[in-house]
Amino acid sequence: MLAALMVLTGAVGVSSAGKAEELVDVALVLAVDVSRSMSPDEITLQRKGYAAAIADPAVVKAVKQGVHGRIALTMFEWANDGHAREIVPWTVIERLEHAQGFSDTVLADTTFGQRRTSISGAIRHASRLLLDVPYAADRFVIDISGDGPNNQGQTVTRARDIAVEAGFVINGLPLMTTSGFGTQFNIPDLDEYYRRCVIGGPGSFMIPVNDWDQFPEAVRRKLVLEIGGRMPMKPPRVLPAQITFEEPYDCLIGEKIWRKLRQQFFLDP
Repeated sequence: MLAALMVLTGAVGVSSAGKAEELVDVALVLAVDVSRSMSPDEITLQRKGYAAAIADPAVVKAVKQGVHGRIALTMFEWANDGHAREIVPWTVIERLEHAQGFSDTVLADTTFGQRRTSISGAIRHASRLLLDVPYAADRFVIDISGDGPNNQGQTVTRARDIAVEAGFVINGLPLMTTSGFGTQFNIPDLDEYYRRCVIGGPGSFMIPVNDWDQFPEAVRRKLVLEIGGRMPMKPPRVLPAQITFEEPYDCLIGEKIWRKLRQQFFLDP
């Protein structure tokens, strides 16, 4: 399965994780959606929300409570299947000044929206980063935020399943907001889509965001859970992944919406 993942992600050779010496509790990839369905104001709010959450004392406290007392963190922005732009490279977070430095780098960058939405492409890129993480991690987690379903590239369930089989956990932060551009590409039950089609792995979960005012707190809670490798007994608005479902769910809904709109408005492939 590791070989299959390396083919999927385009990785070659042997993961540098096997040569790492510094121990971390978790290697965590933050994959942030910047597709054009989000307005510039929303993208700015998203960036500020991540920056505030990463430097939050509760997040740093969670880091210190780990076995090794440190985590490895990286962040990139994604949109279409070919767009994955690094915001912050792999960084060890051990103390507040490390978290603040990461946060400052996030705030100093500038984002430009990109067309299309490829969650599968984001999973593939995040998987490649985890294959090459230069630290020895006890856990490997992909954290994906987005405001719409996959509509380009490999099917999201195939990318998810390969990543999970390789030992990676995928958590989600579906943005249920409706004020951005391109809302015709979105779906009203994006939280259910993320639960059934995107997240996966032991203890995986997602936290829906219905309003941008909720975003910083949702990211903070999500990071605390991911860093600690645990979930609360009765998590409000934290929905775990399910293995079986009574009713089938169409995980190709995003691709179907795109094809329908393309036929109506002669959109680019």
